[in-house]
Amino acid sequence: MTRLEQMLGESPYVAYLYGYPHKTAYRPFTPALSLESVWAEERRDALFLYFHVPFCEMRCGFCNLFTAAGPKQDVVDGYLAALEREARRVKDALGPAGFARMAVGGGTPTLLDVAGLHRVFDLAALLGADAPAIPVSVEVSPETVDVEKLRALRARGTDRVSMGIQSFIEAEVASVKRPQQTAQVLAALDLIRSVDFPTLNLDLIYGMEGQTVESFLYSLREALRFRPEELYLYPLYVRPLTFLGKKARAWDDLRLSLYRAGRDFLRAEGYTQVSMRMFRASHAPDAGGPVYRCQEDGMVGLGCGARSYTGQVHYSSEYAVGSREVRSIISAYSARTTESFGEVGYGFRLDGDERRRRYMLLSLLADGVDPVAYRERFCSEVLEDFPELVELEAHGLARRDGAALRLTEAGVERSDLIGPWLHSERVHALSREYSWR
Repeated sequence: MTRLEQMLGESPYVAYLYGYPHKTAYRPFTPALSLESVWAEERRDALFLYFHVPFCEMRCGFCNLFTAAGPKQDVVDGYLAALEREARRVKDALGPAGFARMAVGGGTPTLLDVAGLHRVFDLAALLGADAPAIPVSVEVSPETVDVEKLRALRARGTDRVSMGIQSFIEAEVASVKRPQQTAQVLAALDLIRSVDFPTLNLDLIYGMEGQTVESFLYSLREALRFRPEELYLYPLYVRPLTFLGKKARAWDDLRLSLYRAGRDFLRAEGYTQVSMRMFRASHAPDAGGPVYRCQEDGMVGLGCGARSYTGQVHYSSEYAVGSREVRSIISAYSARTTESFGEVGYGFRLDGDERRRRYMLLSLLADGVDPVAYRERFCSEVLEDFPELVELEAHGLARRDGAALRLTEAGVERSDLIGPWLHSERVHALSREYSWR
């Protein structure tokens, strides 16, 4: 039995691959690298700019993001001051740069007050990002949005807001330790729509305790009342050190049937499935702006928890889930000097094999792998470099569509298995050795 066959006999929910490699494969660089050397050979005309705001009003029971709940104002102010020092040092290292996309995430960026939000956008302008001219996405929550914040975001060029609803049924969100009131969610959605953002994205979760196909479809119908341009459907994952991770329960009961019911419902309502998680409405606007290709163009991440990507080095701050460790990392970040932000001390070096694997993986899980584009980029053949891809075809998980190799419907619903299956042995080993804290 091959490793893929073994995995196919187990849970289809292994890990969500939104970047490769995962942060659990990052390690300290000894000695630290200089910021200038990391970016020396990189194109800088179509970068992704990301700001991380590591604060939330509460911590959900499933959350393993780098965030601290309920920070005092002096902690927020200290963090924003450090963010400015980092932005100025990054600007010096990058020199003239062009940005194709921008996002502000967390945490919950709208935990910041209006002045704090403007401060983040001022730093984007300092770095050379023309926010009104490029797609800009900001994460918000029902508990932290108000009309002044939303108007400020829209005035600074935000054209997409993303809100994690998880469910419109209070008992379901309570089961994942999220004290959310549906009336507050509905009021927040009305408010967002009144400010006229071109794209509204809503996140929902399936697999929560007590959830059924009928209740999941109810939440989807409630979401469609607001005609969201995008919907993301996330399977519930239970991570170490989270509230749910400490409960002795198997969570794989209904996830696959819930996913299929949600997928079929959204397709019937005119939504196009872009990936396992993402669905886009027919009335969604074109993204517009400069072209950004995540497999090829770099990402500049600022703030605790933000990742930065160059062709050969991925780097970030250290990672934690436990509240004490998170607060300690935020405190250390806030105390850093401008000079210290010129050092890259934690991350992952991608050799030629890992760069090819990253390109193949991200392509496969998105639009498919184009052998011609792969050959032009790496001067080799994708099926020679990764002969295991043929096994996907043998199991009906991928097929040749013209020249490209694309996931089938069965492959798409097993994206969270296929991604980890294709990790390199080096990344597997590092992730296994990672000590959660």
